[in-house]
Formats: sequence, C-alpha cells, structure tokens
Amino acid sequence: MNYCQQCGSKVSKKNIDGASRFQCTNDACAKIYWNNPTPVVAALVKLGGRYIVARNQKWPTGIFSLITGYLEAGEDPESAVKREVEEELGLQGQVTHYLGHHLFKEKNQLILAFEVEAAGTLKIGDELAEIKELSVGALSSYDFKPLYITEAVIKEWRRVSHQC
Repeated sequence: MNYCQQCGSKVSKKNIDGASRFQCTNDACAKIYWNNPTPVVAALVKLGGRYIVARNQKWPTGIFSLITGYLEAGEDPESAVKREVEEELGLQGQVTHYLGHHLFKEKNQLILAFEVEAAGTLKIGDELAEIKELSVGALSSYDFKPLYITEAVIKEWRRVSHQC
C-alpha cells in the first residue's frame, strides 16, 4: 500500500498497538489501516442425502471445496451462506449446524462454516467449473488437501454429525 484510500496522501508504516500498520501521512486524515480480516461464509451443502463440493473456475482440476462467498455489509452469516448456496447452486437452504470459524491467514479472511440442508433443482453458477455429489462415507474419507480449512470443517462436521 502506497497511498491512503481515504484522502490519497502517502502512507507510511508505523508501530501501532504492537503491530506494524499503515497510517496516512496527512495529519488532517491520519487514517490507520488496521488490516482486519475479511469475513467469508462457507457451506457444506447437503442435498437429498448427498453432499455437494465444488471446484471454482480458477482452481486446478481435482481441487474441490465448500461453497463460499463474502459476507456483505449488514448481512448476518446465516443469510449470507444461504444466499451463496442459492447464487452458486440455485438451491434454497436452511442452516442445520455451525461448523466453526477458521482463520485463513494467507488471504486475511475469517471463514464462518455451516452445514446447509438444501432443496430445489441444482443449477451450477458461473463461478463453478464442476461439482461432485458425495455420500456420507465418501465425504468422510475425501482428501481435500491442500485445502487445510476444508479438512478442518469436515473434521468438525464428523464430530457434530457423529460420523466416524
């Protein structure tokens, strides 16, 4: 970051509250950039007894994960995750379990994960390249590496749903 997003003046790094942060050099502005994480929701979608995982258009072949999206301003996480399921899969959903929160340090995101029971006709959205429908057993043993957060969400799903 070179310039203040608020006033356009240069920014400099300063030690503020024990961490290196950018601050606007314009005394009238003096905005501090706290680098707070961006909230993201993730849905483990269950449709008719099977679980849906997806591959994003930008991802390599063979990499599948949960349905994800950004939490919008003023939106609660449960509404956001249902919106993402509808946007990306064309399905209506109900949150059945909270599956934890996970810090994705590489992208400075806080992932809020939920299990969503969905209904309707599956229609893959523009962001997705493909989906897989997995049985409970296949989901329990599926290798989501290198996606360590997806692995953690599935581990919590097993605990919450009493899957082995």
